[in-house]
Amino acid sequence: MFLNQTTYSVGTNPYSVSVADVNSDNKPDIVVANWNSKNVGVLLNTGIGTFNAQTTYAVGNNPYSVAVVDVNSDNKPDIVVTNQGSYTVSVLLNSGSGTFNSQATYPVNAQPTLVAVVDVNSDNKPDIVVANYGSNNVGVLLNTGIGTFNAETTYAVGSNPYSVAVVDVNSDYKPDIVVANWGSNNVGVLLNAGNGIFNAQTTYAVGSQPWSVAVVDMNSDNKPDIVVANFNSNNVGILLNTRSDTFNAQTTYAVGSGSVSMAVVDVNGDNKPDIVVANWGSKNVGVLLNTGSGTFNAQTTYAVGNKPYSVAVVDVNSDNKLDIIVANSNSNNVGVLLHC
Repeated sequence: MFLNQTTYSVGTNPYSVSVADVNSDNKPDIVVANWNSKNVGVLLNTGIGTFNAQTTYAVGNNPYSVAVVDVNSDNKPDIVVTNQGSYTVSVLLNSGSGTFNSQATYPVNAQPTLVAVVDVNSDNKPDIVVANYGSNNVGVLLNTGIGTFNAETTYAVGSNPYSVAVVDVNSDYKPDIVVANWGSNNVGVLLNAGNGIFNAQTTYAVGSQPWSVAVVDMNSDNKPDIVVANFNSNNVGILLNTRSDTFNAQTTYAVGSGSVSMAVVDVNGDNKPDIVVANWGSKNVGVLLNTGSGTFNAQTTYAVGNKPYSVAVVDVNSDNKLDIIVANSNSNNVGVLLHC
């Protein structure tokens, strides 16, 4: 289904990859957080699914997770990155043509890992939600409206939260926070109480060392379900939404060694979301196709680089088929696997 990867050199230890059209040419570009280079790299799409060499922008120490979202309402996507070693979040505003201004930084709690950028208080301005791995909380930084952010408000979660997803799980039109608590072996759901304030988490047991979480309707019942990559269990878990603000126990599917990042998207055009997972220890990505009722076939694997850490799925060559982009952390490159 996918061709062998084509690789593009980036910085040292790329930990996170995001794909968005940053220069308004209707071609999705790659943005990567280079953990040991203290920068983010932007690789512009040439138009045929190949990419130019990266242009780098300085950020904080150990940039871990990157999101690309228009935060200042100028119709140009900006870069938001967590700096794990600096205990900050950086925001780089898009200056046009896919170039970016110098970072503005915002302090957060200890060792921020994954970031989501979503409007949580219904003011039509995207806010920052971050998992603070070293502080056992999630932080919410509300957008002031001009692309600057207020100080974070924190909410206690489990031990060593790694990943967050922000989605309305209870159909009240307010986005809720779902967090993977790596050290607690559970996921937490924090319901939005309104105005960007969140209730205490409700937890659900998952596998060993949950690393990545996504929230998508997997069984076509119009209720978003939880998908989690359990790093030390070498599986992904699906927790179906019960329709009453709660989730069933996980059903697990074997993947490769050290499942870290996931993308949950329909890769084969049957209107059913599939799972693409980066298997850190197996040097591959796995694709699990949805059978149609929220259950999944065994993974098909595709070889990538050393220690794949992050994965995104986007059509990069305008053929109406979704392609896989992966950050190979120990190969110092990103791989692009075109859909054949």
